[in-house]
Amino acid sequence: MNEPTATNLIVEITSFSFKAPLPAHLFSLEGDRHGGGFVFDCRSLPNPGREARFRDKTGLDADVCAYLEAAREISSFREHTFGLVNAAVQNFLERGFSFMNVSFGCTGGQHRSVFFTEQLAQHVSANFSPRVTPKVIHYNLIQKGFING
Repeated sequence: MNEPTATNLIVEITSFSFKAPLPAHLFSLEGDRHGGGFVFDCRSLPNPGREARFRDKTGLDADVCAYLEAAREISSFREHTFGLVNAAVQNFLERGFSFMNVSFGCTGGQHRSVFFTEQLAQHVSANFSPRVTPKVIHYNLIQKGFING
């Protein structure tokens, strides 16, 4: 097995909406980007946006997170997607890569994709720091004015 290099890896994690044009940066070849990465579809999971109490909230809000955590499908989705990302991060570190892209999409880019983007950023930080740094982009939350870009 190859010895890991000293290169630090940026893992850019983006939340987005499938109902809007995909963010151009997802498949960009500019800078250290290589045009690839994971795109996970969260639309098969329970949607907090269908409930009036969550419509004006996001996956950053504690009650939205609690709603999602209570759904049994969430842990299975997290286990499978994070497992794929873990293997790729380890491989990228061993090969000396400096950039990796992971995205989560849902219907509006407001609840489920935001939730999983935050979850993965915490996971990456907890399991791979200091060699790996997560960079979070909530594309549609910026577009909708929920957060500043």
